[in-house]
Amino acid sequence: MSHSEQALHALAEQIGTALKQRHWLLATAESITGGSISQIITDIAGSSEWFDCGLVTYSNASKTNFLEVPDALIAQFGAVSEEVAAAMATGALANTDADVALSTTGIAGPTGAVPGKPVGTVCFGWATGKSVLTERLVFQGDRHAVRMQTTLHALQGLMRMLQSA
Repeated sequence: MSHSEQALHALAEQIGTALKQRHWLLATAESITGGSISQIITDIAGSSEWFDCGLVTYSNASKTNFLEVPDALIAQFGAVSEEVAAAMATGALANTDADVALSTTGIAGPTGAVPGKPVGTVCFGWATGKSVLTERLVFQGDRHAVRMQTTLHALQGLMRMLQSA
């Protein structure tokens, strides 16, 4: 296991402990990460106690169909936007048994850049029944590096949210 994989595994274990203490379930709504966050979480033995489900909503249609992200929101802001990340996270909460959800949407590259949204642009959402936080970052590196940084940041953001909840 690489150093980065060990760090992700340790972080997922910390998240699991925090969720179990609160008797909360987690759902993920992943686009750019393609399920890698769910994989890291389910690598943890016993994660079924605190992980409800992971939804990989790669296409805009799946974001609308499974997470109830309005077509108009995607048309206005683009799939890679904090607005859509927020809607993905709240849609995951509304359509699962989860108490907290995270979402990722972005441009991993090497293609897909648009004006104002270079390759490496990622938007995150973290939601509970009480609040929704979003963030937009631009990561450097190839497709794999962008996705790995996104996975780590999404889990770090979730841990911060759990610590402040």
